Amino acid sequence: MATNDHVRSIIERHNAAAAEYYARGDIDALASIFAKDAWQMPPNNPPLVGREAIRAFWRNAVGWGRWTFTLAVQAVEVSGPIAVERGKYVLTFAAGPGAPPGMASFEDRGNYLVHWRHEPDGEWRIVGDAPVSELPLPHFEHPEA
Repeated sequence: MATNDHVRSIIERHNAAAAEYYARGDIDALASIFAKDAWQMPPNNPPLVGREAIRAFWRNAVGWGRWTFTLAVQAVEVSGPIAVERGKYVLTFAAGPGAPPGMASFEDRGNYLVHWRHEPDGEWRIVGDAPVSELPLPHFEHPEA
């Protein structure tokens, strides 16, 4: 039976690899960490549903600039083939020449929950990835009606 500490060490290795894959733009390797039926729920965007949708989004997004993630696991709870990871993240995006018009460099930080599943091939893969920013949304002035 997998222990919290054992699965946490696997998750920490996957997280370190994922950060490297994002930075290098190695999207096929990144996608392999996600289950075929995974959901990635980026802030202020619709969810990316399925490994292929995640792959397609990130294959496009790495052309916009450099994505640097720092992931810090705070807790892992395991129950059979399911694990839930809670942690903190810092994301730095450096816009490049391929960034969409109006997209600027930014930094975000916050908390996340990741649902992992032990797959039939023996690998732990992400089934749900939900980051939640700690930064306030920009204040928008609403025009008077």
